[in-house]
Amino acid sequence: MERRANSPGEPRAWPTRSVLCRGCVEPLVFLANFALVLQGPVTTQYLWHRFSADLGYNGTRHRGSCSNHSVDPIAQKVETLTSHWTLYMNLGGFLVGLFSSTLLGAWSDCVGRRPLLVLASLGLLLQTVLSIFVVQLQLHIGYLVLGRILCALLGDFSGLLAAGFASVADVSSSRTRTIRMALLEACIGVAGMLASFIGGYLLKEQVYVNPFWLALALLTVMTLYAAFCFGETVKERTPTRLFTLRHHRSIIQLYVTQAPEKSRKHLALYSLAIFVMITVHLGAQDILTLYELSAPLCWDSRLISYGSAAQQLPYLTSLLGLRLLQYCLADTWVAEIGLIFNILGMMVFAFATITPLMFTGYGLLFLSLVVTPIIRAKLSRRVRQSEQGYWKGIIIALNSRSFPRAPDLPGPEDRGQEEQHER
Repeated sequence: MERRANSPGEPRAWPTRSVLCRGCVEPLVFLANFALVLQGPVTTQYLWHRFSADLGYNGTRHRGSCSNHSVDPIAQKVETLTSHWTLYMNLGGFLVGLFSSTLLGAWSDCVGRRPLLVLASLGLLLQTVLSIFVVQLQLHIGYLVLGRILCALLGDFSGLLAAGFASVADVSSSRTRTIRMALLEACIGVAGMLASFIGGYLLKEQVYVNPFWLALALLTVMTLYAAFCFGETVKERTPTRLFTLRHHRSIIQLYVTQAPEKSRKHLALYSLAIFVMITVHLGAQDILTLYELSAPLCWDSRLISYGSAAQQLPYLTSLLGLRLLQYCLADTWVAEIGLIFNILGMMVFAFATITPLMFTGYGLLFLSLVVTPIIRAKLSRRVRQSEQGYWKGIIIALNSRSFPRAPDLPGPEDRGQEEQHER
């Protein structure tokens, strides 16, 4: 189709920038998740041992002392400091991401996916550099919070993930979209499990800086790939201001404006549901690592790496379970089954005092990630096509944390709408 000239009042489209090669987005998602899972449990373990050294606590690395359930006030103080600083990092990233992600999500629809991918990659790289300085030079723990805030300001992993899935939707048809999304899902799960095992191997001698150096190398390659090798999927790009209140006003109108074809009440309830679900799922990760370090488990770095790998396994098992259950059950019942297994896994964690029971809890979470794709699909069906970018920005803000989360996978009932949008 011949391209028409822009009228004086219309924004001028940006020409497509030449790149070294038109690379796909899957390597970006794989490398980013690998680097993040490599750093996640390591950061918690570093905080634990850093505060233990400052307070003169020698830890409970021997199984004999772990069986002693007497309360140690120094151990409790170490746990409190570790949990508090972890909370500061997560809360700082959430509050900043709540502002920045709503802007970046809609901004990428106009200027293209590459700018958001590059910004998010630089943010992750900057966070890793600050972490290396803290570990290598024994700087104040507050610099970890600063790195977390700067990363959230530039988009975080959630922004990179949203741009990645949006780029797949830009170039795929209704027939190939599910396969491409499933491939991205597999990249997240495989990268997380590999990073967990490698991180545990690098921490055998408790040299905490080694995983961060490896993550820095991977993030450097990822940033260069996003800037020079990724093929832009948004063909018609227009220059748009990033810092404008129009994006936030549009999000407010998304919930308050009435529309005959959808229920704003259900939109708000589904948004609340996915917020609670993601908060519980992601919030439990640091708590579980801290609990595994403490008595009565007293896991070493090897067992913690196995537990971290078990946390990443649901990205694959939930994908398989979702596809199988959708053949015989409605999406609502599939989500209910996923919630039941989430509850059972958390109940087992609450009473787990031995290692086999902890891994039993991880096993019960094999369907824990079927809920979020279903809720996101329902959210997508309750907004107009012109509002998709804004509600994606809301979901990015809800996921504002530097650890992986379940992406938006379209179910069978979404394919009809996808074909209608393409027509």
